[in-house]
Amino acid sequence: MGGSGKRLKLVNVGFGNVVVASRVVAVVSPNSAPMRKLKEAARERGKLIDASRGRKTRAIIITDSDHVILSAVQPETLAQRLAEEDEGA
Repeated sequence: MGGSGKRLKLVNVGFGNVVVASRVVAVVSPNSAPMRKLKEAARERGKLIDASRGRKTRAIIITDSDHVILSAVQPETLAQRLAEEDEGA
């Protein structure tokens, strides 16, 4: 992309939505009070992206740009997909 010859590694976070693997800082479970507060703070800042399509949020993805992405995919599954992207690099 962009003439550098380097390809972006994309990771499916559910329902055809993808994120750039290198931008992911953490994948966490949404079940704790601090994660709920993180989600609300991101919503207030305009940095919340809901990729769950109205399904139950099973994972919260935090990026290096301070965006918070909600996913209906289990954190373990996302971690496995990210690890597969690392191996393919």
